[in-house]
Amino acid sequence: MSSVVLVTGAATGIGNLTARSLAAAGHTVYASMRDLRGRNAAHAGELLDLARREGQDIRVVELDVRSEASAEAAVATVLDEAGRLDTVVHNAGHLYVGYAEAFTPEDVQRLLDVNTVGIQRVNRAVLPHMRARRSGTLLYVGSTTSVVVPPFLGPYVASKSAADALAQATAYEVGQFGIETTIVMPGPFTQGTEHFPGASRAGDAERSRAYAALDAMVARNEQATEGLFPPGADAHPRAVAEEIVRVLGLPAGSRPLRTVVDFSQAGVEEVNEVMRRAQEDFVTRLGFGGLLHAKTAQA
Repeated sequence: MSSVVLVTGAATGIGNLTARSLAAAGHTVYASMRDLRGRNAAHAGELLDLARREGQDIRVVELDVRSEASAEAAVATVLDEAGRLDTVVHNAGHLYVGYAEAFTPEDVQRLLDVNTVGIQRVNRAVLPHMRARRSGTLLYVGSTTSVVVPPFLGPYVASKSAADALAQATAYEVGQFGIETTIVMPGPFTQGTEHFPGASRAGDAERSRAYAALDAMVARNEQATEGLFPPGADAHPRAVAEEIVRVLGLPAGSRPLRTVVDFSQAGVEEVNEVMRRAQEDFVTRLGFGGLLHAKTAQA
């Protein structure tokens, strides 16, 4: 069944691939990005050209997750045009690479503002509509780094771990209004995205120089990551987009809380299963077991 989907951070990478894949699957896609008439004008134009060429329903909308007003305006645009919003794909994010100590508190605040607080802004914009309809899906593009913490990505891992916790806590509550949650956890990718090439560095250069003995490790980080992929693996982020399409194509009430797309074979699925059992047992013993599953019409 086709649905109306808002994808954040759809200018490039996983968000862009997801917008394209969802549109190809027949969904109405609002590909959101910031600075539509500036830095992302070409990306927006490419998506609109694709929609015209392929007869797909892709629309672009301005959305800067760092702004509450922008999130509210984007959601209002979707509702005015489409009349409903079925799914939000929380994809917008940024990467920091460097030594944890060298990131200033302001650096960390800026990253948390995008990767974590941005999710809250968008959720607050869309959830009143979904609660009123008693249906909807919040799909988060998380990260396996929240389970297997890699070196040299400290603030990024912290932001993704915080976002993951926020998504879980939100899921307990919104599930009682028929709103499902899925956290798609991509592993690392070294192609098909601007994640690593566009990463920011630590703001305190002097503190970074104090860790110069580790610079060679940082320099070969991408190479080391590629070494984790099995021979012949097509480790491309299109696999994440395909998984998102698959999940959203499942009947309401049957979507998983978590799913992993990881070519690095990090064992995250096994950790997730242990965590799931512990969480379900803990919440059930609290007497809140009913919060573990969304109350959808088909559930």
